[in-house]
Amino acid sequence: MAAKYIVVSTLGAFAFAYVSDILVADKKIFGGTTPSTVLNSEWWEETDKKFQAWPRTAGPPVVMNPISRQNFIVKTRSEA
Repeated sequence: MAAKYIVVSTLGAFAFAYVSDILVADKKIFGGTTPSTVLNSEWWEETDKKFQAWPRTAGPPVVMNPISRQNFIVKTRSEA
């Protein structure tokens, strides 16, 4: 019985979010305009050419968590 209400509520929330997104982003109910760079396909093509033409240079790989990559040497008390 409760599962029915949960499923219906979840679907209703998704429907509300979808309609709200369409109204705000596409219909622009709060005003605003779409930038000309987004509407112009030639701008997208030129920008893509520019990004593809940049040289790809990079340094050595970076370890995100160096502590977990260390080789720990466990010494006994007699060695210390």
